[in-house]
Amino acid sequence: MRWLRTSFNIMNNENNEVHVHEIIQMMMDSGVNYTRETLRAAIIERFGPDARFATCGSGGLTVEECIDFLIARGKFVDSASGFTAPNDLLCGH
Repeated sequence: MRWLRTSFNIMNNENNEVHVHEIIQMMMDSGVNYTRETLRAAIIERFGPDARFATCGSGGLTVEECIDFLIARGKFVDSASGFTAPNDLLCGH
């Protein structure tokens, strides 16, 4: 699988999938605390309603599946005002 960095995101150029690291990066750059719904809306606004996402081990994820994956992996910090993605939670590869 080859990944291609574009000016907007990292995409698997075989399947046009956005890597989940880009969602984490978007969250870190924004400094916004997200609810599940506001994060979903931000992802759709940034990557489009038909975007599919890939992890380091799988692909073809929908927005909802991607959010579930990131929550399950502990990539978000939850607080009373929503969740964020601190810089130290990006795996860096």
